[in-house]
Amino acid sequence: MNGLSGLNSTPRGNRVHIVFCGLRNAGKSTLVNAFANSDLAIVSDVPGTTTDPVSKAMEILPLGPCVITDTAGLDDVGELGSMRVRKTLDAIKTADLAVWVGEGLESWRQLIPVPVFEYRRGDSVEALKAKIAAFKLGDDTPGILDGLASRGDTILCVCPIDESAPKGRLILPQQQVIRECLNLHAQALVCQPEEVAEVCAKIPVSLAITDSQAFGKVRAALPAAIKLTSFSILFARQKGDLATYRRGLAAIRTLQDGDLVLVAEGCTHRRECNDIGTVKIPKALARLTGKKLEFRFVSGVRFKLEGDPKLVVQCGGCMLTRREVLARLEAARDRNIPTVNYGMLLALAQGVDVESAMI
Repeated sequence: MNGLSGLNSTPRGNRVHIVFCGLRNAGKSTLVNAFANSDLAIVSDVPGTTTDPVSKAMEILPLGPCVITDTAGLDDVGELGSMRVRKTLDAIKTADLAVWVGEGLESWRQLIPVPVFEYRRGDSVEALKAKIAAFKLGDDTPGILDGLASRGDTILCVCPIDESAPKGRLILPQQQVIRECLNLHAQALVCQPEEVAEVCAKIPVSLAITDSQAFGKVRAALPAAIKLTSFSILFARQKGDLATYRRGLAAIRTLQDGDLVLVAEGCTHRRECNDIGTVKIPKALARLTGKKLEFRFVSGVRFKLEGDPKLVVQCGGCMLTRREVLARLEAARDRNIPTVNYGMLLALAQGVDVESAMI
């Protein structure tokens, strides 16, 4: 893969995230622009010029596809400054690497829980790139199909083509699972829910993976001996924590009228009339609880627990890194808010044995 193809095709959740941090007027934005060889960030002598984190995708060989992020100074002041600092700390917490720009690192090191490089004005930008490129990142993210598939297996991927399917392509979780099959030298069969029984009658299948919205229909058509899971559960298994999600499942039955539920997606997309997050998840919870619940919906990489939610419903996280998903789970756990995964909730609502699906 050349640099351009990696830049254009690698999902954000599969990139190395590098955050540039430091104090105000340390030269962070100047360095970010030089590092990216573009005018990504506004540069000024006025303290506090950078407000929200600003990110750009790029390639650093041999490290690979990355996202670099410029942030506000950690010594920002005032009410707005405190908000900027919180966003900077959130960006640092979910990064893979940090670059400290300027002096004073030792006083702030305890707030940077990731490997950190130091840069001072006048240092070589290319030398910094070379150090980062040579860094051996300790990635603890498991493969999507670790322990579930191996060479020669036949994996059935059930991909409904309905009003919520993007025109002319598969959604990202489906693409990534099929690519993982190819990496493992396993065979990926792709069909729609109504074709499951016919396919399984002709070809021995090792594992079936379905869109969560079709769980019940696929389970009914699939031979009982074939294990079934969903794309969302696979990503929850890869990037989240199944024990946390199990506790979230149990908490669903405790919801009461008027309780707030936060539905969190890692991506942003145009909402369809039968959108999974804003329509199908609320309907599933209504069926499971019989209660009139309140909902708040958030999408994208920014995550904030506002109000007093009694449950968080988190997507699989295909557009998020493992660190980002785990940070969300930790934030909810710190406030004793249970979290459940999209796929697990939808499986439960369709009468599927969730424990068997959480492979």
